[in-house]
Amino acid sequence: MKLVLIISTIILSFLAMGQSEYDSLSNYIFPDFRDMDTSLRSTYPFVDYSKNNYEFFSKESPNFNVFNDKLKSLIETKKGKLNMYHIGGSHLQADIYTHDIRTYLQDRWGGLTGERGWVFPFDLAKTNNPGNYEFSSPNQWRGLRSVVHKPKKIDFDYGILGCAVTCSDSAIIVKFKHDRTTVKPPMDHLRIFHNIGELPYSLHFGADEILIEKVTTNLALGATDIYFTDPVDTINIQFCQKQKNVPELELYGFLMMNDAPGISYTAIGINGAGLYTYLGNVRFEEQLKSYPPDFFAYSVGTNDGNVPYADFKPEVYKANLEKMMQMALRANPDCALLLTVPNDSYYHRRYLNKNIARERTVIIELAEEYNMAVWDLYGLMGELGSSKTWRNNKLMRSDMIHFTFAGYHFKGELYIDALLKFMDQFEDRKQNM
Repeated sequence: MKLVLIISTIILSFLAMGQSEYDSLSNYIFPDFRDMDTSLRSTYPFVDYSKNNYEFFSKESPNFNVFNDKLKSLIETKKGKLNMYHIGGSHLQADIYTHDIRTYLQDRWGGLTGERGWVFPFDLAKTNNPGNYEFSSPNQWRGLRSVVHKPKKIDFDYGILGCAVTCSDSAIIVKFKHDRTTVKPPMDHLRIFHNIGELPYSLHFGADEILIEKVTTNLALGATDIYFTDPVDTINIQFCQKQKNVPELELYGFLMMNDAPGISYTAIGINGAGLYTYLGNVRFEEQLKSYPPDFFAYSVGTNDGNVPYADFKPEVYKANLEKMMQMALRANPDCALLLTVPNDSYYHRRYLNKNIARERTVIIELAEEYNMAVWDLYGLMGELGSSKTWRNNKLMRSDMIHFTFAGYHFKGELYIDALLKFMDQFEDRKQNM
């Protein structure tokens, strides 16, 4: 009898262990590699690949369930759309590793090109423009960035991208084209974010004028929608003043859309931006609601934490991050939020930055409270001081804040692998529950 009880106990224990792995997101065991070259372990042995995954601190995540179901359905049926956002500072303005992610998502499953989403004419603002697209204009522009030109000081309401360009010429030309990219989603619907109210300029599209089907303007949002009968992949817009002495043209960004199924991956980044920067952009939330997110990754914290240890206030960082999260959830209550821990960095190139670990604590607290996920870049890098090792291996620049091109591309590989592991995790859970 005792033997039977012992055997039964052992069987129940094994069953419980099997169930716990799938019943609780926090118990799931990820492989070190999913789709990455395993030789990277010997190339970069200082990386903790075991931490390269979406980490959950709750038993369930309803929002990630919704996101996973939408993503799986999109892949299987080739129907539907997903809007994915990723916000940060200079790491994202350059749009290097985020474009790697975008390219993978729009090319990986075939027939899911999706939309380009949000773009901004950084070229016209005379700051670094992503390498995968190009804006040009013969006019002279004034560039405004909410990091440098504080909204309260200049009485200017920025939008979701935190930048603007203005021009007072009576005739203005703006051109757009894809550049150095293998994914070039066509657009048959273009939304231009501009001055609030009636746009004091008429729009003309050169040779594409014949393709214009409809033009509508949302006065309250400050947005004009142009619908084309056929997809286009370049833009040649001519803005002409309707009368003399009208306000200067303000441009806050362009949203490039189409009717094709797929994924858009919008990178939002301003050099030097912190959470406080985006919270100061009055029109951020209303513009986000006009193109609601299904997924929102937060990689903001490098600049928030780039201060002396005594000056960093974890409670302020937490409050600011939570406000940003709530904006996305108000735009779409089902939105999946990925909180990424900033990379290790040095303060003034000399001092270990211990604030990143404090940010990680805050990020984990919020992930647990909201049933969301964490991507611990700081942990997988090797934690405190690891940026020096990454620099010595030509993955980070000498400032030990920014990555080299090789480093950004490697970061993109890690991010994609973590996303694929998440997809496997949720698929395994469904099959074993």
